[in-house]
Amino acid sequence: MKDEKKQLSLEQREEIVKTLKARFEKNMNRHKGFEWEQILAKLEENPEKLWSLHQMEATEGEPDVVGLDANTGEYIFMDCSAESPKGRRSVCYDHEALESRKQHKPQNSAIGMATDMGIEILTEEQYRELQKLGSFDTKTSSWVKTPDNIRKLGGAIFCDRRYDTVFVYHNGAESYYAARGFRGSLRV
Repeated sequence: MKDEKKQLSLEQREEIVKTLKARFEKNMNRHKGFEWEQILAKLEENPEKLWSLHQMEATEGEPDVVGLDANTGEYIFMDCSAESPKGRRSVCYDHEALESRKQHKPQNSAIGMATDMGIEILTEEQYRELQKLGSFDTKTSSWVKTPDNIRKLGGAIFCDRRYDTVFVYHNGAESYYAARGFRGSLRV
């Protein structure tokens, strides 16, 4: 049985497809050689992915196609908002970090939100690839998938772009800031 909460109305499906198509056509530099009709066909084959894309859009991530996995034939969508998505800021790294806070807990965690949305948080490598397509996070920062050895010691990593360079930093996983969120990816 499908999760009823993760269903879009016909109107919502049409609206997200219209938004994605307009963004696709406006930003051809992100996906040279791709054709919207092929991406639309994949979306129609995988309607449950539209719900996740709708969530990315609703939290102001501005998802767009940025690649194609040659092995699986899946298109890769990533958040392409200029700054870390507004609807996903002020979150700590993961559930463990959230639970470790005794006071002033944030509403959610980056990993928790990504899981709820059906997307993956970007890895450092994916983040660097995204930055080749434009200048992102010049005023904000984004949590990225943290290697287990760092996370086991209580840390987490995040990235941003300053001085035309991508920087990787560390923080306690339980920390959260108004200007730090996370970016996600979705394969369709």
